[in-house]
Amino acid sequence: MRAVMTRDSDFFVPLHMRVQKARRVQSDLFVSIHADAFIKPDARGASVFVLSENGASSSAARWLANKENSADLIGGVNFGVKDPMLARTLLDLSQTATINDSLKLGKAVLGELGSVGNLHKAHVEQAGFAVLKAPDIPSILVETAFISNPEEERRLNDEAYQDKIAEAVMSGIRKYFKLNPPLAKSKLASLD
Repeated sequence: MRAVMTRDSDFFVPLHMRVQKARRVQSDLFVSIHADAFIKPDARGASVFVLSENGASSSAARWLANKENSADLIGGVNFGVKDPMLARTLLDLSQTATINDSLKLGKAVLGELGSVGNLHKAHVEQAGFAVLKAPDIPSILVETAFISNPEEERRLNDEAYQDKIAEAVMSGIRKYFKLNPPLAKSKLASLD
């Protein structure tokens, strides 16, 4: 496997550019990794999100997606089809298949994260995050812990804990690929 980072230091990359970069290197997966925050310091645990076609799976998921998406707007995919109805149908079919694969990936990663620390929710959540909208690349957004929780913030600053989180995400990706091998020979994961 080869990981391709969307950036190598702390600077803003527009959301649609992150997805474009993943597409440009023909990634088999897109993984966006974050530290969560909330207005109350007792919120805790890791979460995994995939795109929702029907709205957010919870009010917290909707709030978080709105907050993240306000930074940018996402670009579309060109299927090279002139008939708008056919293009929309192809996009819908592709998006549905990609969401199904994203749910499988999310479940594998969430299971591994649960072995490292607390989970905010015991299931994969769904929301309209812009970085998850590539209709052709299974994509997940991982919230590693709550930086607004003092205990979790301390852990997130610990390199050993960071390594455990990274290993858990990687282990989940390996499990996903074992059960769902990509069509291409290369296995790429674009990390945001």
